[in-house]
Amino acid sequence: MLRKILYADSGADNAQDMLKYLLELPAFKSAELFILRVVSPKTKEEETNAIAQAEAQISELVTKLGINSNQATSIVEEGEPKTTVLRVAKEQDADLIIMGSRGLGKLQSFLSNSVSQYVFQLTERSMLLVKDDIYVKRIKRVMVAIDKSPAAQYALDTALSMFQGYSDAEIYLTRINPDLKPGLEISPEDIENNPILSDAAKKVKSRGLSYRCILAGGRPAQQLCNLAEDNEIDLILLGSPERRPSIAKNLPDLDRLLGSSLSDYVRVKAECPVLLARQEE
Repeated sequence: MLRKILYADSGADNAQDMLKYLLELPAFKSAELFILRVVSPKTKEEETNAIAQAEAQISELVTKLGINSNQATSIVEEGEPKTTVLRVAKEQDADLIIMGSRGLGKLQSFLSNSVSQYVFQLTERSMLLVKDDIYVKRIKRVMVAIDKSPAAQYALDTALSMFQGYSDAEIYLTRINPDLKPGLEISPEDIENNPILSDAAKKVKSRGLSYRCILAGGRPAQQLCNLAEDNEIDLILLGSPERRPSIAKNLPDLDRLLGSSLSDYVRVKAECPVLLARQEE
């Protein structure tokens, strides 16, 4: 499912570590990796130096990742980082964009010209965000937010594709029902008989992966972050559907850039990397 990966490198250690852990997964062994660095020189002389430095930094990263140079395609582009990442992702037809993130809130992101927030809001592709201030670990505990939506089902399919053949992974199927009272004690029988969780569990079991089911009440975004912290989750996957009609996709506006969805909340508040699975229409 994830055939082509675009890693937008800003030099952030956390994002680089996350990429290294992903490349250790069996499912990523055959994926095409594109490593992008964007430079913004002001003069022709600066351009030559900036390009040479960017190429050297990509070479250092390839060494850090423990892969051969022919396993990754280096891309150095001159321009505005946020628009360049979007353009290159489209040109390479990337299935997944990986970026570091400062974890700024919506208004802070807009005012500070956040690259990751801009790309997340405007891309139609799945995106993995790795905050600068979190502890990145080798992936073992994976939380997937489950509901009835096609976006959530795509997130689950993405998780199953990513961790197929990786015996260390345990999938935490997590259903937050806003109609249930927060903190309500839910019996194992109720969890097992929940139709949304049981269908997801069957799918995971058919792939031979370990899993647990979690059913809780409350506000979905906040509860996902709380449960992820309580269970020491290493990676969260959730569906992030396109929120605008196709006629307006090329018209960025303030509301869209600020965002107001569950995805926006989780990407800022979660204490682990977050993969926002987005299926192109």
